[in-house]
Amino acid sequence: RMPTTRSVLIHMWDKSQQYLKKMGGVILIASIIIWFLGYFPIDHEREAHFDDQIVGIEAQHSDGLIDDEKKDEQIVQVEDLRNVAHQESSFIGRIGKTIEPVMRPLGFDWKISVSLLSGMAAKEVVISTLGVLYTGDSEDQESLKVRLQDSTQPDGSPSFTPLVVVSLLLFVLIYFPCVATIVAIKEESGSWKWGLFSIIYTTSLAWIVSFLVYQIGSML
Repeated sequence: RMPTTRSVLIHMWDKSQQYLKKMGGVILIASIIIWFLGYFPIDHEREAHFDDQIVGIEAQHSDGLIDDEKKDEQIVQVEDLRNVAHQESSFIGRIGKTIEPVMRPLGFDWKISVSLLSGMAAKEVVISTLGVLYTGDSEDQESLKVRLQDSTQPDGSPSFTPLVVVSLLLFVLIYFPCVATIVAIKEESGSWKWGLFSIIYTTSLAWIVSFLVYQIGSML
């Protein structure tokens, strides 16, 4: 029978409600943890250095050495440098820098590496982590899609090329199932052995597949 609109909407709401109850808390907590690791520690000496640069730019503007447009442009550049320096020196930046050498052959920088690490709680957390790490300016209201497209490496090359995106999608598709799945495997098998095997096997397979795709694609 053709389902009625009312029954479809009720079924959709019921399933959505179940998902939000199950995963909403996990995603929220994971996002808060990622934010905390990305915000601290605060280097007051470094912050004062960037503040002094901004004061110097405003002084040049007051003296008539630069116009309004030039002043705004230079301040934006300083703020961008401040954000990059803060992210790299934060707790999460240090974690990302540690695992980056292992993930770099797949085309992933430290931010992508951290998002994959946090995705072990739930695959959905990968996106929320990218949203936290690629915030840019605190007043920047651009969508995550635009921020990812505009993100660049230190050498100026884009962080997300089509090849990197394909490599990332494949890795997320194949690697570590969420913690809940590992617990379920342990409960069903009666041993952590199979849960550990699932972690190692899927993550290794994901690394190999993404490595082959990225490296072969880079040579073509």
